[in-house]
Amino acid sequence: MRDDQQQDLKALVPGRSAEEGPTRRLALQTALGLGYAAAATPLMAQTAIATPADGLTAGEVSFMVNGFKVPAYRAAPAGKKDLPVVLVISEIFGVHEYIADTCRRLARAGYLAIAPELFARQGDPKAFGEIAKLMSELIAKVPDAQVMGDLDAAVQWAGTQGGDLSRVAITGFCWGGRITWLYAAHGPVKAGVAWYGRLEGAKTELQPRHPLELVDQLKAPVLGLYGGQDTGIPLASVERMREALKQGPAAAKASEFVIYPEAPHAFHADYRPSYREQAAKDGWERMLAWFKRHGV
Repeated sequence: MRDDQQQDLKALVPGRSAEEGPTRRLALQTALGLGYAAAATPLMAQTAIATPADGLTAGEVSFMVNGFKVPAYRAAPAGKKDLPVVLVISEIFGVHEYIADTCRRLARAGYLAIAPELFARQGDPKAFGEIAKLMSELIAKVPDAQVMGDLDAAVQWAGTQGGDLSRVAITGFCWGGRITWLYAAHGPVKAGVAWYGRLEGAKTELQPRHPLELVDQLKAPVLGLYGGQDTGIPLASVERMREALKQGPAAAKASEFVIYPEAPHAFHADYRPSYREQAAKDGWERMLAWFKRHGV
């Protein structure tokens, strides 16, 4: 298990094993946007922030990609059109209530937010009770190219549902933070915000390049929000990325990092013991300001 995977596990349940019995785990729920991964034990069984859906159009949707129906959660101000769009990319645990609530928070800020279930072809993260098995049997089998294609399709779907495709942004958490950097080098977005996404690491056939190697292809500026106490993503890695960005194209040079010195990995995940309210709130405000600054 990589260091960043170990950090996910520790952030979920400090001092406890992911192999503890089912009485220490949340009951699995099948509805998209409601279930948590089996590894996410009920030490913090609810999100610290609960965003109501009144006044919003929110819930499960799907869109087709090469004959496969990709499920997603979306939230938007009800009855509104020409909305700026935000792609919301989950952690390794998929689209559960924390991600759904994040979409509703963005909808209340005036966005059409969509969180695709990017692991759907390979399996259901909520069916795994051990982080190691989740990583090896599901996450490792998800090709970056597949993810990029699904996000392209999500953008196009948003355009048929009142989204303004001239104003698209992306944000993601942990696994989704890495994807945020990748999509900013690939897709039609104007801004990205990556929450503690991995910047470098071992390559595989399905994940052939990491953000550090894609700096020269960045098409949109990215704001990186990282924790100073995240031992899975050391500050040395952030500094290497920061230096590389200085040598890149305009979007790379416009990218920035904010480091929260006392924050661990997953400090925005308000259903986990790693949650740090001050850093999470500050990062959220910076994210919204970043989107507006770059025209989304």
